[in-house]
Amino acid sequence: MMRTSVMRRALLTGVTLSALLASTAACGDDMSGMDHGSGNSPTVTASASAQAATTANDADVMFAQMMIPHHRQAVEMADLAPTRANDPEVKDLAAKIKAAQDPEIVTMTGWLTAWGKPTAAPEGHDMHGTSSSGTSAMAGMANDGQMNELKAAKGSEFDKMFAQMMIAHHNGAIEMAKTEQANGSNPEAKALAAQIEADQAAEVQTLQKILDRL
Repeated sequence: MMRTSVMRRALLTGVTLSALLASTAACGDDMSGMDHGSGNSPTVTASASAQAATTANDADVMFAQMMIPHHRQAVEMADLAPTRANDPEVKDLAAKIKAAQDPEIVTMTGWLTAWGKPTAAPEGHDMHGTSSSGTSAMAGMANDGQMNELKAAKGSEFDKMFAQMMIAHHNGAIEMAKTEQANGSNPEAKALAAQIEADQAAEVQTLQKILDRL
C-alpha cells in the first residue's frame, strides 16, 4: 500500500515537472520572438534616419556652400571688434556672433562631406561677395573695399560701420535661410536655416538699437 502511494506521488511529480518545463520552453520561445521583433524596429528606424541625414537636394547643397563663406566673413568682421570697437555692446555682440557661427561652419562643412559635395562655394564666387563679373555674389556680403574700410576704422567710427555692415550681412543670411526652408529637403539643413533666421533677426534688432544711439 505504502509502495503504491510512493509510486503514484513520483509519477505525479514527474508529470508536473514535465508540464512546467514545457510551459517554460513555450514562454521562452514567445519571449525570444518578442525580443527579436523589438530589436529589429530601432535598427530600421536608425537606418532610415541615417539615410535621411545623408541625402540632400540642390537647394540644401547650395545653402551650405554659400552660407559657409557668408559665415566666415561675419566671423572675420567679429574678430576685428575686440581691438577696434569702442562700444561694449558691439564687442559683446561680436563675440556672440563668432561663438554661434564658427560651430555652424563646422556643421555645414561636415554635411557637404557626407553628401559627397565640394565644400567650396560654386565657381565664380569668392568669400568677399563679388563674382567674376564684379557684381555682388551673396546677399549682404561686403566687398573687399568695404572690408578694408572696416579694418582701418576705430572707436565710434568702427562701431557705426560694424553695425551697418552686419545688419546688411545678417539680412542677406536671413534671405538665404528663407530660401533653404522653402526649397530644401534635408531636415537638419532646414532646421539650421530656421535657427539662423531667428537668431540673426534678433541680432539685427539689437544692431539697429546700437546704431540708433551711436
